[in-house]
Amino acid sequence: MIVPVILSGGAGTRLWPVSREGQPKPFMLMPDGESLLAKTYRRAADLIVDGGEIVTVTNRDYYFQSKDHFHAAKTRPRRPHFILEPVGRNTAPAVAIAALTLAQSHGDDVVMVVMPADHLICDGAGFTASVKHAQALALEGYLVTFGVPPTAPETGFGYIETGSELDAQGAARVARFVEKPDASTAQTYLDSGKFLWNSGMFCFTAGTFIEELERYAPQLLEQVRQCVEQSPAQEVPTLVQRELDTKTFSEMPDISIDYALMEVSQRVAVIPATFDWSDIGSWKAMSQLVEPDAHNNRATHNALFIDSHNNYVQSDGRMVATVGLDNLIVIDTDDALLVAHADRAQDVRLVVKQLKDNNHDAYRLHRTVSRPWGTFTVLEEGPRFKIKRIVVKPGASLSLQMHHHRSEHWIVVKGMAKVTNGDGARLVNSDQSTYIAAGHKHRLENPGVIELVMIEVQSGEYLGEDDIVRFEDQYGRVV
Repeated sequence: MIVPVILSGGAGTRLWPVSREGQPKPFMLMPDGESLLAKTYRRAADLIVDGGEIVTVTNRDYYFQSKDHFHAAKTRPRRPHFILEPVGRNTAPAVAIAALTLAQSHGDDVVMVVMPADHLICDGAGFTASVKHAQALALEGYLVTFGVPPTAPETGFGYIETGSELDAQGAARVARFVEKPDASTAQTYLDSGKFLWNSGMFCFTAGTFIEELERYAPQLLEQVRQCVEQSPAQEVPTLVQRELDTKTFSEMPDISIDYALMEVSQRVAVIPATFDWSDIGSWKAMSQLVEPDAHNNRATHNALFIDSHNNYVQSDGRMVATVGLDNLIVIDTDDALLVAHADRAQDVRLVVKQLKDNNHDAYRLHRTVSRPWGTFTVLEEGPRFKIKRIVVKPGASLSLQMHHHRSEHWIVVKGMAKVTNGDGARLVNSDQSTYIAAGHKHRLENPGVIELVMIEVQSGEYLGEDDIVRFEDQYGRVV
């Protein structure tokens, strides 16, 4: 039995301003309009038989978005399994909790395929073939990692040095893992023919992984056992959800699976990937997904190049024109614009660091923010006012809530709203409005079968998103 375990999270800081803390890299749409996470779900579904499951380990803040992307992928498994982390603790705790959980439910021989959610693989058949190869080695007791044959002296990836061969298909023992090298060292690795890029994907049985943790990281394994004991799963016919205990999980070390186990175990094997692979680690990598023009300019949506060469432009909608430019990256979103030299693509993360240090919301949120019930978009704001466009999914409901410092005026522009205001509730149709005074309990619901779209005008002394007291919430957000 194969169970894909998808690790979904990470800030993707080198892909700002599209990837942000509140909407990270796995949720980014590729040029074909599908997210990296949805592509990963479909790739994972091809590995399992009908009735199997896919496990997603992600932060609890990304749970509802992850479910939406799972359903958008239209995968065969009908009961997804979500393990929800209260904080980030790197890959070793995440994989260890998945291994212990799966061993309990399926036995030690269940084969786990660990897949980051932010990688792009287009050759699904080649990926499936490589997993079958890895599965055979996993059942022999190996911890298998997937190595990508290098095509250039890449300094942004870790490398794996291959040791003695294990079979005629190219599998080998791992001699060592090495960190991201400098340019000359990377060229040496490429020339030797003995090194592969470390893809961060793995395959092993849950039992083997737990045995090796017991040998090399016993304290981590004990912490994981305590956390799982304190985090009972909630099972319904349509999904399994395990929200990890905050106290026990937060006490775990922030450590990768490579450091905790793969670099020290004597049972590690590597197989060369027989599929295309990209970690989409920068805008330079993203640009390679778009066909160039005669001057090697690449663009998504609206762009005009005049006397320009080797540029990449991505725009959410506005026309972007370049004149006399060479080797630049231009990323235009609703609320932020990035202009960078292509040779400095890896340094975009420094922008995010500076924004975070300055406590600027642009590192964290887009102008349009996803919520379990839909989205809201800040259209305009100033002293004592803020204007939002709110979209509520059919059948969805915001929490029963109250604000201390702001009042709200709601105008329905599409669909029908059910509005609770104080002790009463009424329906508000298109072209109608209602007023919510500060201090009043209120709730917004969409009782219809089409999206509810409304404009909200806030006014008051303080308009922050933290001025909210929830009394009831179907998404478990009452605080």
